[in-house]
Amino acid sequence: MTASKLFEPYKLGALTLSNRAVMAPLTRNRALADLVPNPLAVDYYGQRASAGLLITEASQVSQQGQGYQDTPGIYSEEQIAGWRKVTDRVHERGGKIFLQLWHVGRVSHTSLQENGQAPVAPSAVRAKGKTFVGGTFADVSEPRALTLDEIPGIIESFKRGSANSIAAGFDGVEIHGANGYLLDQFAKDGANKRTDAYGGSIENRAKLMLEVSKAVAAEVGAERTGIRLSPVTPANDISDSNPQPLFDHIVDHLSALKLVYIHVIEGATGGPRDNAPFDYDGLRKRFKGTYIANNGYDFKLATEQLAANKADLIAFGKLFISNPDLVERLKAGAPLNDFDKATFYGGGAKGYVDYPTLAESKAPVA
Repeated sequence: MTASKLFEPYKLGALTLSNRAVMAPLTRNRALADLVPNPLAVDYYGQRASAGLLITEASQVSQQGQGYQDTPGIYSEEQIAGWRKVTDRVHERGGKIFLQLWHVGRVSHTSLQENGQAPVAPSAVRAKGKTFVGGTFADVSEPRALTLDEIPGIIESFKRGSANSIAAGFDGVEIHGANGYLLDQFAKDGANKRTDAYGGSIENRAKLMLEVSKAVAAEVGAERTGIRLSPVTPANDISDSNPQPLFDHIVDHLSALKLVYIHVIEGATGGPRDNAPFDYDGLRKRFKGTYIANNGYDFKLATEQLAANKADLIAFGKLFISNPDLVERLKAGAPLNDFDKATFYGGGAKGYVDYPTLAESKAPVA
């Protein structure tokens, strides 16, 4: 076994995590009936309960917040009940699990919106990108700008989603403030062209993300509230002309709110870590809580970053898809299963709950 801080326990708020490996939120598009997690989801998360912390796939806080087909929600009684089965299984196996709260904003399609309405956004600026609807990829629809009097309803939907998450048995929630979705769209000037109190200056553009964070923390407790950020990702056609001062400001205020963690995508989501200059070490120093590092991490990089105190926890994505017992495999220096990209989005058990554990595969230990 290779020595690594990755396998050490960690105190996250009131929780004690069994190790420092986090399963990143991973959209899988398998909530087929009423956008409720199904029995396969119970197995999927239960299989991965040996992660120090599981963060669920992004789950929309309202119908308006949905951007892709078959993604689970957290706004109906049926969804709460479906998620309760997931949390019960994870807890039975000794795991800890947060739900990721999501509003996609402009990254949606009229076919998913109530009465075929336009998706909402900070400004009526269409993203150059695709969404997944009707079993295929389609261009995102033209959005409309949210009015000032609609913004309290957005904040309320996140607050309600957080309360529903705790009712479903989750240990906490992660606000999705990354990857070009609604809160990221408000924060970044590539998507936000407003001239009112939510546009223009860094302070104004950051306001919605911080108001949502404050409302969620007030509802469920700051020690049960984390947030995901992606300062320089180009995902979903998002951009900002000067991200460093923007995210310095955001993180200073998140730290003041005493959120339990920031979960930072370093670089381009699912792509190069060095796509744009950014001082992640500075961000870590500004935040008094836990720093979860994400993007392109393997065991070697995770071990190095933890040893250098550049992160507290490390999030792994695709490796957890194909290795339900990832922590055990890394600890044993064992081979990892390859993932099948063709089964990432949509479908059934194949490529979801049928990846073998080390014991099942009887793979030789390196």
